Amino acid sequence: MRQHPLGIYEKALPKQLTWPERLALAKACGFDFVEMSVDESDERLSRLSWSKEQRLSLVSATLETGITIPSMCLSAHRRFPFGSHDEATRQQAYTIMEQAIQLAKDVGIRTIQLAGYDVYYEQQDESTLARFTEGMHWAVERAAAAQVMLAVEIMDTAFMNSISKWKAWDACLASPWFTVYPDVGNLSAWGNDVAQELRLGIDRIAAIHLKDTLPVTASSPGQFRDVPFGEGCVDFVALFRTLKQLNYRGAFLIEMWTEKADEPVAEIVQARRWIEQKMQQGGMTC
Repeated sequence: MRQHPLGIYEKALPKQLTWPERLALAKACGFDFVEMSVDESDERLSRLSWSKEQRLSLVSATLETGITIPSMCLSAHRRFPFGSHDEATRQQAYTIMEQAIQLAKDVGIRTIQLAGYDVYYEQQDESTLARFTEGMHWAVERAAAAQVMLAVEIMDTAFMNSISKWKAWDACLASPWFTVYPDVGNLSAWGNDVAQELRLGIDRIAAIHLKDTLPVTASSPGQFRDVPFGEGCVDFVALFRTLKQLNYRGAFLIEMWTEKADEPVAEIVQARRWIEQKMQQGGMTC
C-alpha cells in the first residue's frame, strides 16, 4: 500500500466505460482510487437520483476491484449556485446538495468537493455573497449530520483562489466538517506563495489536486486545465518537499480531462509516472 494514496479523476478515463470497467482500468493503470464527477451536465446530475440497485452495484464494484471512490467533485453548483439571483436556481442548489450528501452516505464517499463560487454565470454582488453564506451554513449542518466532509476547492476565479481566502469561510462556519481541497495548479497560477499557503491550511486539508497551469498575469488570464505536466508554472518538486516537511499524510488526485483523448490510458499512465518521479525528487515516498 502506498504511503500517499494516488487517485485519478473520472474525466481522465474513457467516458463510455461502466463503473466496474472504470475502476478496473484505474487499478490496471496503477491508481488507488477514482474521484467521481457530478458536474453541470444532465447526464452526470442524474447520478444523484440513482436507484438503490444502482447504488448497490457501485458499492459492489468497489469491493470487487479494491478501488474506492472516496471523493466526489460536485461542480454542479456552477450551473445552480447557492448565491443565484433566481429563486428556482437557488432551490435547485439546495436539492443538489441534499441529494449529493445522501449519495455519498449510501456509496461510501467520504468527501464532497465543493466549487468555491457564490455565482459563476451571474454578476456577483452583496446579495449573492449573503445567499452563498446562508447556503454554506445549511450545507455544513446537513453534512455534519451525515458525517460527510465538505471540502472547498481552491478555484480558477479570484473569489476563492487561495487558502488564505478559504480561512475566512472556515472561521465563519467553524465546523470540523468544512475543510479545504487545494488544487496546486490553481494555487500556483494566481501567484500565491504556495509553501506558505500549504502551511496555513495543513491541518484542514482533505486532499490535494495535482495539475499544471499557466499563470495569471497582467497580459494573460492564465490557463487552468489541459496544461501538460511539466509545461506550466507549478514547481512540483518544491511542492512535495514542502508537504514532506509538513508531514502531509493524505491523498493526491491527478486531475486530467482526457476522457475523449485518442490515447487516454497512455496519457494517465505517463502522468502517474511523472508525478511519482517528482514526489521522489521532493523526498516523498510513493
